[in-house]
This record gives sequence, structure tokens and C-alpha cells, in this order.
Amino acid sequence: MPEIITDPVTGFQIPASWIVSCPDPQALQKIQSGGWVLLSNGLLLKRGLTTGTTAAAACKGAVLSLAGSVDCLEVMTPVGIRVSLPVVGKEGFCIAVKDAGDHKFDVTHGLEIVAQARPSLETKLVAGPGVGRIVARGLCDEVGRPAISPSARQQIMKAIYEGQEETGLDHALVELSLPRGLELAKETLNPRLGIMGGISILGSTGFVEPWNDHFISDRIQELKGDKRVVVTTGRTGLKFSRILFPDHKAVLMGSQLDRLAFEMDQESILCGLPALILKWAWPGVLEGTNYGTVAEMVEKEPQHRNIILALERAKKKLPHTRIVLLYKDGRILGEAP
Repeated sequence: MPEIITDPVTGFQIPASWIVSCPDPQALQKIQSGGWVLLSNGLLLKRGLTTGTTAAAACKGAVLSLAGSVDCLEVMTPVGIRVSLPVVGKEGFCIAVKDAGDHKFDVTHGLEIVAQARPSLETKLVAGPGVGRIVARGLCDEVGRPAISPSARQQIMKAIYEGQEETGLDHALVELSLPRGLELAKETLNPRLGIMGGISILGSTGFVEPWNDHFISDRIQELKGDKRVVVTTGRTGLKFSRILFPDHKAVLMGSQLDRLAFEMDQESILCGLPALILKWAWPGVLEGTNYGTVAEMVEKEPQHRNIILALERAKKKLPHTRIVLLYKDGRILGEAP
């Protein structure tokens, strides 16, 4: 066994000693599949699948079912790993169910995502009921468009093209809908983010990390012992942190910033898109601004006084940590050294 095994989803380098401490004889194969995360104590946690991956399966199943019933299929994730999902597909109609894995707080777990396909003169994806619409600027697409991120849209279209190729169909029009989307959106941050009428179809990797207490505790342990560490709030921050700070150990913490604790001799950085960091530092950052979202404020007024004040508050919470805010393309929006 090699000394270091790389997680194919995150790129995190897993010491072989962690695998040796895991009682599951299939640990190495599970890690290499991308579907599982190994913690330092030997515990394996199952990754979930994003709404993007689930939607891709429903759309592909709808196309395939034009040629016959479908109960299981494969789709490609944005990180290049193929995953198999159960579906119920018949006569152009297909249902796929969102699986959150060991994520204990994913409100979309068990959500049915539905797609309906029919032959057409062009290949097209249509967002139906339950898919959120963007009403604020600075989000994953233009105002008025469906809340489907570019990576999820690309994944879905690839799945549709695969379905067409397997059935010999030239083109298909596929409508994607979420029967409980509008109801479930009330339990998400979408209305506050500027997405109305349903939930978002997202997924930069195709997988959902198992954000439970074990996972967070292990991420906190990862921060200890390294002299240079950078904590990120999401996939975008993680990707660009590895480019901007290649000599630092990058750890993904999500929204659990209140649990950050660095050692005095560490060179620490908090890096990511501004929304989570600024709202953590100052929950009222949007008050009196006439902006509905931090993303919209950043797009229109990147030097808005409230952004500067929130960054100062973040620095007060972490006085010995460099804080770096990023644009979505990796450029630095602002920082507190």
C-alpha cells in the first residue's frame, strides 16, 4: 500500500495509517470510488450525491425510458467519477431520489427529482415547477434564469447526450421538476439568497460531503500540528486556496467557522467567497444596504462600506489570522492581513 492515498474528490492526501486503522476491509476501494470519506480515527463516512447528480440521473433516465423501462443507470460527476443511481423510468418519465449519504443536516435528503422527455428538433433542458428562479444579481446565473449552477447544467446536459446516444435518439426536450421544491425551499437559505419558487440544482463535484459532528471534529484535528494552514468555506475557496497558498495545508470547514481555533505558532489564513465569511463576522451586514444578498452587493459595490466593516469584524474574531475574500474567479476581493 502506498504511504499516501489521494481522495479523488477533494485531492486530500490520506495517510496510509488511517486506512490501516479502519476495520472495513473494503476501505481502500471505497475511498478510491469517491463515495466515501475516511477520518483520522478510521471511521468511514458515506458521501451523498448533489441535486445536480440526482437531476442528471433523472434526465438521462427520462431519455432512456423512451426506449424501454429503466431502474438503474450511471452518470458522470464533474470530478470525472461515474456513479450508479437507482431510478424509476418509463415512457419518457423518470424519478430519481436525492441521497444525502451520512450528511445529517441535508434537508433535500429523500427529495424526488422528476424529468420528462420527448423527441424534439433540438436538445434542450427546461426548468419546470420546483426549480428555483434567480431574482438577485451575483448568483450562479442571470436574474430570471433557473437556479442551476454551470457545473450542474453541464453535468445534466452530458447525461442527456449520453441517453440520446444510447437510444439512438437525435434530440430530446427534457423538463426537470421538483414536486416538493417550493415547499422545501422554505427550509433552505434560498429566499434570503435571492432564489425564489423552489430549490437550486447545484454541485461542483457531484458529491455531498458528510457534514456531521464526526466530520467537523476531524477537520478541526487536521488544523493542528501544521505550521501553515488555510481554512476554506467551500469548493471554490478550496480550489483557489491551493493555488494561492501552495505551501499551506488547505482544510474545508464549510459554515462551521465558530469552531475555528488556531494554535499561536501557526501561520493561519481564512479564505473563501465573501457571503459565509462576512455573515459569520457580522450577521447584519446587509442591513440598510438595499441589497438582498452579499453576492449582489459584491457585484455592484465591491468596496461597499459594510463589506469593509464586516471584514474588520472578522479580523477582530481571528486577530492572528489572515482573512482573504475571493471573487468567484479566484481574484482577491479584499483581505485583512
